[in-house]
Amino acid sequence: MTNIIASTAPKARQLTEAEIHEIEHEKTHYPYAQAVGLEALKIVQKHQGWVSDESLLAVSEYLDIPPDVLEGVATFFNMIFRRPVGKNVILLCDSVACWMLGCDDLKEHISTQLGIDYGETTADNLFTLIPVPCLGDCDRAPSMMVGRELYRNLTTEKIDQIIAEYKANV
Repeated sequence: MTNIIASTAPKARQLTEAEIHEIEHEKTHYPYAQAVGLEALKIVQKHQGWVSDESLLAVSEYLDIPPDVLEGVATFFNMIFRRPVGKNVILLCDSVACWMLGCDDLKEHISTQLGIDYGETTADNLFTLIPVPCLGDCDRAPSMMVGRELYRNLTTEKIDQIIAEYKANV
């Protein structure tokens, strides 16, 4: 008697036409298809909100890049999200400069305001809080990014205002 065990391994999903179109456009800027791996992951994330295992496998198959190599690319770059994130990702810098200027206190303030810790997303899916080792803005520390916007010389008051603005734009 043969036992059949169903695989729980993820299977590649189909890339959308829009994703394929954008990946093909990126391929025109690179000497070979495998060099497009990071850009393809960014494209998938732009469309899907994050890069699931199934999406990573789809990019891997499409560009003929081994999944483990693409996973290494995805996990090396902190702007590729491998889990679902909220609508607004808060990247709080915890570099030495930001730490010296109070980022730990600001992190506690954000956590209290939103009810989340690092790596967590608010219940309304509006915010995810992630530490980032450096935003390259040390002369105006402490700093954070929300989406593509950089906020500098942070105080608890500024953070309250920033969060209120994002909540108002729901």
